[in-house]
Amino acid sequence: MFCAIVKNITLSADKALLEAAGLRARSEHTTLNEAFRQWLAAYAQAPQRAQRYDEVLAQLQWRLHVGRHMGREEMNAL
Repeated sequence: MFCAIVKNITLSADKALLEAAGLRARSEHTTLNEAFRQWLAAYAQAPQRAQRYDEVLAQLQWRLHVGRHMGREEMNAL
């Protein structure tokens, strides 16, 4: 079982933005805290996702021929 240590933080934000974000969170049946936690996780993991994306593209590169036109016979052979 995974047990995370949660740390409380204080942030400053424009009142109108907080109100709009709170309305959106409620419309999505969540809380602003949960929306922030999801955003923070995505933000923290972005470099790893970008690296994985590059790795997948490198693995597929030999299969992809962007801009190359294939004839009917060649397409049917795939």
